Amino acid sequence: MEDRSRRPRRREEHRGWGRDRRDQRLAAGQGWRNTGLLAIARGAGVPPDVFYRRFPDRSDVLAAVSRVADTAVLADEAPSGPDESARDRLFDVMMRRYDALLPYRDGLRSVVRDLKREPLTALAFSRHFGRSMAWMLRAAGVEADRTGGALLVAGLGAVQTRVMRVFLEDDSADLSRTMAALDSELRRAERWAGALRRRSGRASPTASSTAPQGAGEPAKEPGSASAG
Repeated sequence: MEDRSRRPRRREEHRGWGRDRRDQRLAAGQGWRNTGLLAIARGAGVPPDVFYRRFPDRSDVLAAVSRVADTAVLADEAPSGPDESARDRLFDVMMRRYDALLPYRDGLRSVVRDLKREPLTALAFSRHFGRSMAWMLRAAGVEADRTGGALLVAGLGAVQTRVMRVFLEDDSADLSRTMAALDSELRRAERWAGALRRRSGRASPTASSTAPQGAGEPAKEPGSASAG
């Protein structure tokens, strides 16, 4: 099978509401903990009442950046080959998502570092994070709404959290380190799913081919979400 971690990536520009990067520049420059909502609104030139309607909480700002990446993936649905596995499709979907997050990486680095000290913000963001991972599964042709879908969502979230740490420090021109980490985590997912299937004695085609490593693990503490 083709080594997906060495596959060249295509970069694209994504535009639209929520793509303004002022909040991420502020976070990168002074730290997420020191970046208030009023400062973000003023930096964006948005009246506080208008800003409030869209971003009433700090977690809503993070969710907006996450939606940028999700929308970019869903708007650029690439046809999959008949021989592509669920793991291959997930690889392509998640790498397109990392491509879309590149312009926000400096700010996200600060967010991930500081979010551990904001458990309530992390907890509020986790709901959107779960929705995001569910849509990435759907984009890869994996049904997240059937029985067992919550396990797949949690597992992909665990993969995203681990790979995000690599992405934030990946200085390679083609995100090769991120690709290698994602490929490795998804391969671990297949091995984990196979072991789970053998233990349970029940064959589940969806779960056996897509459940990422980490599904079934205890829930992580608030602040461990990838904020992306």
